[in-house]
Amino acid sequence: MAKNQQLQVQGIVITIQERNESDYISLTDIVSGFEGGSSLIEKWLRNKNTLEFLAVWEMLNNTNFNSPEFEGIKNEAGLNRFTISAKQWIEKTGAIGIVSSAGRYGGTYAHKDIAFEFGMWISPEFKLLLIKEFQRLKEEEAERKNLDWDVKRIVSKINYRIHTDAIKEVLPTLNLSKDKEKWIYAEEADMLNLAVFGQTAKQWQQDNAELVLQGGNIRDHADLHQLTVISNLESINGLLLKQGLEKKDRLMILHKTAIDQLKSLREMKNYTLDKLKSPNLKLIEQKKRK
Repeated sequence: MAKNQQLQVQGIVITIQERNESDYISLTDIVSGFEGGSSLIEKWLRNKNTLEFLAVWEMLNNTNFNSPEFEGIKNEAGLNRFTISAKQWIEKTGAIGIVSSAGRYGGTYAHKDIAFEFGMWISPEFKLLLIKEFQRLKEEEAERKNLDWDVKRIVSKINYRIHTDAIKEVLPTLNLSKDKEKWIYAEEADMLNLAVFGQTAKQWQQDNAELVLQGGNIRDHADLHQLTVISNLESINGLLLKQGLEKKDRLMILHKTAIDQLKSLREMKNYTLDKLKSPNLKLIEQKKRK
């Protein structure tokens, strides 16, 4: 789970948690600023329209939603004796749109779609302000991510210069023409691509024609973990070149190093760059699913 975030609406500090790559907003925090407190959540859940909305959301997003159990709940809704808590709703129907937990950040949380609907029930004005603040928070987050990605891309280019300087030291001993020298640079860069991405720049271009038309290349669409490793491998390969190791031996060393480093970075739960991807990586993922 990612670190909790917070936003403020009408003086109420509201916590946001990331669960299964989705944002869940604290309903407990929201009602803390209104008369009635936590009892408002149960009052909202007693509403038949609320239950129908929740059921539709679950059927769209939850394959394990217990529809027969929901029908029984819906038939009870509206009766004076009918009550249901968030915990009961979750246990009876297998719902995932609302979660209830104890602890420091405990309370009742709802997927943002549901939290906005709850905000509307509280007050139309509150809902609009909640959406506005949530969007502002996400826009700031996206700007920070893109900035971090750009910084890492710049660092990668700086290391590439170190890498090419190492190649220059080897070139004079090879007595090659200018065209052959360019080929050597490209070949060394592609060796790093193979070590990290498992494919050459040309292979990537063939697989991602749409992105190539936009002017991108394999490294422009790498995630930050991969760019971090590429930067490290450029320095390592420069040292291996100076030691006179054959290309096949260097590739084996670099590939193993890439695997080890990527594994370490992706296992670091608090790593700043975790899950941070290049701005256009979604296009690649969508293409792969086609």
